[in-house]
Amino acid sequence: MNLIFKLYRELFLLRQEGLFLLSIFLYLYFLTIFNLSDLKLVILGNGSAVPTRYANPTSQMLYYRGRQFMIDCGEGTQMQMIKYGIKSRRLDDIFISHLHGDHFFGLFGMLSTFHLFGRDKDLNLYSPQALKPLIESVFETAATRLNFKLNFFPLEDYKSTPLIETKSFIINCFDLDHSVPAWGFVFREKKGDLRIDKEFVKNRGLTVDQINSIKAGNDFIDEEGKAYKSKDITLNPRPPASYAFCSDTAYNESIAESIYKVNLLYHEASFDESMLELAGSKKHSTATQAAKIAKIAKVDKLLLGHFSARFKNYDLLLNEARQVFPNSHVSVEGDPYIIK
Repeated sequence: MNLIFKLYRELFLLRQEGLFLLSIFLYLYFLTIFNLSDLKLVILGNGSAVPTRYANPTSQMLYYRGRQFMIDCGEGTQMQMIKYGIKSRRLDDIFISHLHGDHFFGLFGMLSTFHLFGRDKDLNLYSPQALKPLIESVFETAATRLNFKLNFFPLEDYKSTPLIETKSFIINCFDLDHSVPAWGFVFREKKGDLRIDKEFVKNRGLTVDQINSIKAGNDFIDEEGKAYKSKDITLNPRPPASYAFCSDTAYNESIAESIYKVNLLYHEASFDESMLELAGSKKHSTATQAAKIAKIAKVDKLLLGHFSARFKNYDLLLNEARQVFPNSHVSVEGDPYIIK
């Protein structure tokens, strides 16, 4: 699936070369494929503290049913968004894991761009509480009053309550083990309604109320008085999707409880196993340690990221992780990941 997206990503640039119709076709094709699942992730940056030609500092965009959620905003994030054709029209929530620059230095420029482009709807920022006065100071110094309201939600206040909860999903934060206060994030879709058998729906002209009643598990009686048992005309709900973000953190098995059995885990893998002592002193993780967490938490798939600038190739990290957790993968900037 990701090969299709890689092809799309490259061809999308044709729009900038004047091939407008082809770019429109590819965009529509992209949307068709992308909507096969409700939950998707795009990696905008998988590097660590120092930007390189190979990796941008940390940032991700999570999509769910028309909503966008940004996780971290390292230096150059908005340039990555431009590069990969990522829009921000539906971005209303930004999560900042901790206050090391490679996770939030891109925020000031992005907020400024939103202001210059006339954004007027609220933007919610979930972050360590110390970020609020810092942002206010930056824009006060720049004599800029943002066109939109920036709502601050200190992560310190959400130890036991969800950051966001709706009818269909819930987002929580949890403590990481780092040199400064840091949080991970876990997104869990709630169990959905029953699905109606498509063959039953055909040519019946069901009303919205009838469809909702069937999805709620009720039997159905047609106009001729014939009864249909719910179990005979419905399918089980699609399994709820889930995603967890863990960066930056030292190896800490207590994390596993918060991310238990998620479909996709993004976990930092700053170092290889030969640098185990360095990882511990810096409060970071090796690829092997990331894989151990994935195994303990019984996740479906592991994405490695937050790579040290010393690495130009990630094969060693991937091989070490797969020795412990076979379904480990190197995250790729610009690639969308379908979570299911």
